[in-house]
Amino acid sequence: MSVKYCLILLFLSLPGFLATAENKLTGSNHKTNVIEQYSVFEIELKGPASGNPFTEVKLSAEFSHLNRTLFCEGFYDGEGIFRIRFMPDEQGDWSYITKSNRKELDAKNGSFVCSSNSDENHGPVKVRNTYDFGYADGTPFFPVGTTCYAWVHQPDKLVKQTLAALAGTKFNKIRMTVMPKDYDVYINNEPPFYPFEGSKEKGWDFSKPNPEFFRNFEEKILELQKLGIEADIILFHPYDNGHWNLDKITREQAEFYLRYLIARIASLRNVWWSMANEYDILEKTDEDWDRLFRVIQTYDPYSHLCSIHNGLGWYNHSKPWITHLSIQTPYLQEIQNWRKLYNKPVIIDECIYEGNIPNDWGNLTPQEMVNRFWIAWCRGAYCTHGETYIHPENILWWSKGGTLYGKSPERIGFLYKIMTETPEEGVYPFQNAWNKETYLIKDNEFFLYYYRNSQQAKARLNLPEDVKFKLEIIDAWNMSIKPVTGEYSGLTEISLPGIPYIAVRAVRAK
Repeated sequence: MSVKYCLILLFLSLPGFLATAENKLTGSNHKTNVIEQYSVFEIELKGPASGNPFTEVKLSAEFSHLNRTLFCEGFYDGEGIFRIRFMPDEQGDWSYITKSNRKELDAKNGSFVCSSNSDENHGPVKVRNTYDFGYADGTPFFPVGTTCYAWVHQPDKLVKQTLAALAGTKFNKIRMTVMPKDYDVYINNEPPFYPFEGSKEKGWDFSKPNPEFFRNFEEKILELQKLGIEADIILFHPYDNGHWNLDKITREQAEFYLRYLIARIASLRNVWWSMANEYDILEKTDEDWDRLFRVIQTYDPYSHLCSIHNGLGWYNHSKPWITHLSIQTPYLQEIQNWRKLYNKPVIIDECIYEGNIPNDWGNLTPQEMVNRFWIAWCRGAYCTHGETYIHPENILWWSKGGTLYGKSPERIGFLYKIMTETPEEGVYPFQNAWNKETYLIKDNEFFLYYYRNSQQAKARLNLPEDVKFKLEIIDAWNMSIKPVTGEYSGLTEISLPGIPYIAVRAVRAK
């Protein structure tokens, strides 16, 4: 076999797709290699570049460990290079064999050893205990997200500012679009790369993805991975507005686009799928959406978290491919009903944004943004931040990233600390039938009462009679925790500061 058709094994690590080992293989000869659990194993093959290799060349591989076999599609990366990427999720010996309609790409086989994951590598996030989230290695995950739709479509200087700003927060999930976005005066810039061959003037060839665009996109996901941030990737959105006409894609073209994207990035452990932002504004039927969800089900071997985001309509979240609810609403009183109806985690991914723009969805006070995070969490859900402050160059965090100007991120980080100090198992929201207030409880062990924007001077707590508790007064806005002297049980009354955004935490005395 000529050097042209050699096979190279690459091991992908957090800093990027960096080769830590390289072996040229011919036929069935191979060497054993070691790769970390939940990292990326890549097969690179040299193949045909003539015609349309994106659609005319079929390439996949089967990866086997003990009695399990996982199927992965490969993809064309330009200049005659084909790749197959795989994320091993179990330690031990793995083997693989490629399948292709081209002889030079077919029946390439080899093996590697999957070693234990490192301290910072917890694997992909999954649903945990029905309503919550956790990493694959069992570590709990408490999402505190932000929204930065088109940050990857900005100049490099602005992208670096965005990453630096994220590094200074506790945000661990970000909502972001694959396609560029056009909305009002706030976002309409030309991206540095376009996702398909062609132009907005002459039209796009949706059968020919632009590898440079997708390389840039996946590099940004890896940059987020280094920061411990999950990439909640929005696959479709309605805000093209005739600027590029990238939304003028047929059903078959949309399915091809999804398969190509899955082949490229599903092996990255910090990927979530969000089928669409405000899905009901797009000209697709529920049947269309179901077909696209089945594409993800079929071709994502890792079953990444998967959701869809609403405008005014409401998708049927009971369908099996929906792992969690991604909801747009400023009204949080229905969270517990949604939990009970769907038995899935709930994330309020859009509750209106902190800012001061004239649009009615973009002028929350920072106090109210923090308040909604606390209410959502105490009702058994999670919340997502966004920021829309007027900027002389229209660089709003919500759309382009850059710098955070608001006062809520630091306080959301304080809430995240409170979250991580909550018992890992058995916590649930309890609703008082009389006043509809909701608190987090673990029977006889933990209570968290949040008083929202009231200014009460005292709190009455109905604690168990036969258990002693230590109490703390938490100021959600000023980010302070003050212990209350003594131990308490039964009906208890304590003094509060008489200001908004106060919580009381009760933890069983040891």
